[in-house]
Amino acid sequence: MSALAGLWSFDGARDAAEACERMLVAQALYGPHHAASWSRGDVAVGRRLYRLLPEDIHDRQPLVVDERLALVADLRLDNREDLEAVLGIEPDQARRLCDADLLLAAWRRWDEDCFDRLVGDYAFALWDGEAGRLILARDPLGQRPLHYHRGSGFCAFASMPKGLHALADIAVAPDEERMARFVALMPEAGSRSYFEGIERVEPGGVVTLTRHDLATRKHWKPARRTMAVATPDDYAAALRGHLDTAVRARLRGAGGAIGAHLSAGWDSTAVAATAARLLARSGGRVVAFTATPPGGWTESAPSGRLSDEGPMAALTAGQHANMEHVLVRSTSRSPIEDLDREAFLHDRPTLNPCNAVWINDINRSARARGITVMLTGALGNAALSYNGLEWIAELAARGLWRRWLREARALARVGTMSWRGILANSFGARAPGPLWSWLKRLRGTGVGEVTDHTAIHPARLAALDLGDHDFHHRPGADTFASRLRMLSWGDPGNHNKGVLGGWGVDLRDPTADRRLIEFCLSLPGDQLLSDGDPRALSRAALADRLPQAVLSEPAKGYQGADWGEGLTAGRGELAMEVERLASCAPAARVLDLDKMRRLVEAWPSGGWDREAVIEQYRCVLLRGVSAGHFLRKTSGANR
Repeated sequence: MSALAGLWSFDGARDAAEACERMLVAQALYGPHHAASWSRGDVAVGRRLYRLLPEDIHDRQPLVVDERLALVADLRLDNREDLEAVLGIEPDQARRLCDADLLLAAWRRWDEDCFDRLVGDYAFALWDGEAGRLILARDPLGQRPLHYHRGSGFCAFASMPKGLHALADIAVAPDEERMARFVALMPEAGSRSYFEGIERVEPGGVVTLTRHDLATRKHWKPARRTMAVATPDDYAAALRGHLDTAVRARLRGAGGAIGAHLSAGWDSTAVAATAARLLARSGGRVVAFTATPPGGWTESAPSGRLSDEGPMAALTAGQHANMEHVLVRSTSRSPIEDLDREAFLHDRPTLNPCNAVWINDINRSARARGITVMLTGALGNAALSYNGLEWIAELAARGLWRRWLREARALARVGTMSWRGILANSFGARAPGPLWSWLKRLRGTGVGEVTDHTAIHPARLAALDLGDHDFHHRPGADTFASRLRMLSWGDPGNHNKGVLGGWGVDLRDPTADRRLIEFCLSLPGDQLLSDGDPRALSRAALADRLPQAVLSEPAKGYQGADWGEGLTAGRGELAMEVERLASCAPAARVLDLDKMRRLVEAWPSGGWDREAVIEQYRCVLLRGVSAGHFLRKTSGANR
């Protein structure tokens, strides 16, 4: 990874080289190994390197061609060999080239058409002096971050907002609109960052800046297509092949041991198991980390959840002689204990502080063991293990009633869904939003109004531009569109960069592999949901690497099951934080502080596994405090 920075002064009133240097210094924790920059009067670009790949010893960025092209890139290309072949680069020469060299060669050959040929995690900035443009781009799933600011007389970019805040022209202040959307649990749509005046390059996006204009577009727009092969076994074999390719690409530079998250579910488990199989051939090993409750934990979990994923994860670890299983036991730390550090490292608020506790515990454990690369499976639900339940609605929408009836009967027969649930999922997408919410509340299964389960101030919610966001949470009726919506909901770039800066751990997600995702998006619906079995294809594809007990376990994991103990331990500090927010004008505008105070005063004596308590204390109060803390820190109120 690298931290990037650059500035283009349109009016000559700024020292571009000096500004670039300041932005690089501000991001030093994300690139401690080498810093370099290039300037040409009114333009300067630079990068700080964090060496993670074997080829990084050849990294000589910025890469400059005839003073007219200058490239800085934060990347890991996962199809190096393919690019080398089509670009005509001999193997001996390729070994002396870093990934940025290949990216520059691809750009010079294909210009913006190169995006169709790039596979991997990347963010880059390219100064094209001949065309008078600055181009900023990110990979399709946003694994690397990139931010920018266009001001009066200049534009600037940096990997993280703190780089841009090194400039006197860009004051530190929260973007209240973006923060309100965050509190209301809306997707990360659009270019707004969490800071006023700072934009993000969207995942899969390109921003082109000139002296007089700014243009944005999406370079990754997966086509709606349906693949067809001979048999279900062929689909399963193809899915396994794509998973193997995605994991193999992310082993580069990890050395003899690679870390992996290992849960009781399918996604991280499939990634860890695949890595173990691939590394066994070379004597490598996987250090698999599972977050578990404190020793002796006996409290119950919410219905359908596993409070301790350790035993189930151990079944997977036990199948691989080269997998070391590390149980990271919780110490019931307060979930607000790390908010300061989280905000500093990630330059964004923490969505789920309870999860941050166990994730950071895993990061600490990995760092203590010398692990520098960690595999995850964060996007698996939208691709690798997608349940395909929208298929039943798609059949109904297309009027394929015989197939609908056959699949509906199968769902009811195997107990996947009741007939009432089948009808709701089949036709709910067509129901008016208010009617759908009323019906769900009537059954006691609705999520209620957004103010019921978030800390958003009602007046701020009323002022939000909701676009086409569905607060009624109606079921989807299009398997392709539903998965794209899931894939674009969040933006992992800042988090990934923060984990590297804070713990020296490079997060790599094989389930974010473009090739794997595009393959999964092309799967026909009857392979995703078949004979009443959601995830039918995934179940068949993963049978060669996951224990049957894992594949047949209906309960989902519930990491951080002791969150209530941690929250109670930090109750005093949490109460003080809520009171501090009253003197922070942005927090008072965005958050319902009266509601948050009432929750602090009416503290439960137990029942932390009950849905009502989870909704009010984990979702409303704790997420509200996380958002308020970020607003307070970034607005300068009582820092």
